Amino acid sequence: MLTCPACGRWASDRSRHCTHCGSRLTDSQQTHPTSGRADETLCLPILYGMVVALLLALVVPPWEAPLDQPPEFLGFHAFGNPPRPDAVVSRMLLTIELSTIAVAGLYFSWLFRGK
Repeated sequence: MLTCPACGRWASDRSRHCTHCGSRLTDSQQTHPTSGRADETLCLPILYGMVVALLLALVVPPWEAPLDQPPEFLGFHAFGNPPRPDAVVSRMLLTIELSTIAVAGLYFSWLFRGK
């Protein structure tokens, strides 16, 4: 239960306004309705690490054999240095890699959020 700063009456934890006088309850008195905490923030170092990992994944993409040859994963090499002259960047593996990094980065930044 919260106390109204204007009239001093009790108000519900989820109320934004006092039910008696109608004045707005201050944000410092309210808590986040889903977590019970007012000042949660995502872990920024993990988010920065996610951005670096995404950029690194773009610079060092996965390579595979050309379409006219049997499928073969050729690995991760420097962007301008493919393992074979006719090798191509695997768009499917790159999409999976980028999606996994983004989801993992957002999850871990939420998991280790500031409380």
